[in-house]
Amino acid sequence: MLMRTDSFRELDRLTQQLLNTAGTWSRPSAMPMDAYREGEEYVIALDLPGVSTDAIEIDVERNMLTVKAERRPVTKADDVQMELAERPLGVFSRQVVLADTLDTEHIKADYEAGVLTLRIPIAERAKPRRIAIGGSAHKEISG
Repeated sequence: MLMRTDSFRELDRLTQQLLNTAGTWSRPSAMPMDAYREGEEYVIALDLPGVSTDAIEIDVERNMLTVKAERRPVTKADDVQMELAERPLGVFSRQVVLADTLDTEHIKADYEAGVLTLRIPIAERAKPRRIAIGGSAHKEISG
C-alpha cells in the first residue's frame, strides 16, 4: 500500500480527473522541451517518458516541425488493483517554427531514456564564410 503525504498533489490529480485534462488528438497536451545550438547543429530535446517509439510522429512541412506522441495505458492483469495513478495518459504535441537557416532535409531523431532528441544541421548557406576579393580593373577618366 502507498502512503500519500502530499495533499496538494492529490488535489491536482482529482482536478485533472474532474476536468478530463488528458490530451486527445484534437486537443493534445504540451510536452516539455529544451532547444539549443551545439556546434553546427540545432538540438531539440523533448521529454516523453513511457512512450514507445511507434507512438511518436515527427513531421516537417515547410518550416513547421510537429512532434506528436501518445502515452497509452499499460494493460494490466485482471487481479491488479490500481492504488495511485499520477502519470498523465493521452496525446502530447509540440510545434516549432524552424528558421530558414536550418537544413530540414537532414534532421536526425534519436530516442533514449524517455527523451526524444532531434538534431537539425545548420544550412550551408547560413554558415559564415569568407568572400574573396577579385582584382579590380582601373579605368582612366579623361576629361
